[in-house]
Amino acid sequence: MIGTGVLSGTAIGPDGRSVQRWLVEQGLALDWPLYSHGAYAGQQAKAEAAKLGLWAGTFQAPWVWRLAHADNRPLSNQPLGLINRHQVAQSGYSCEPRRTCSQISSCDEASWYLANCSWGRKLDRDKDGIACESQC
Repeated sequence: MIGTGVLSGTAIGPDGRSVQRWLVEQGLALDWPLYSHGAYAGQQAKAEAAKLGLWAGTFQAPWVWRLAHADNRPLSNQPLGLINRHQVAQSGYSCEPRRTCSQISSCDEASWYLANCSWGRKLDRDKDGIACESQC
């Protein structure tokens, strides 16, 4: 996340360009409007349109996620949709630490692990496409 007040001063690369601006242009950081007042909004819009970096998938901005979880409310059931499925999921499920059917509380949760975690196929012991059949 990039905001003009987040870092002390502006980091300048060897070519004289703003490192923060470059990171947002490449889709490797987000313009955090609370602090930047939209200073990098144009670069972010271009990165998003080109599906660069973070924009290759879908995600929830960290400040939105934090706001939604400030009072320990449950997460949304929408999948994160990232290419790298090892990342923490917006759905409220994470590929860690649960790895057995006895640790899973619902069919929806088991199905999510099957579809989104590298180890999820272990939950489908009979290989019929249904994880943790005792839950479903």
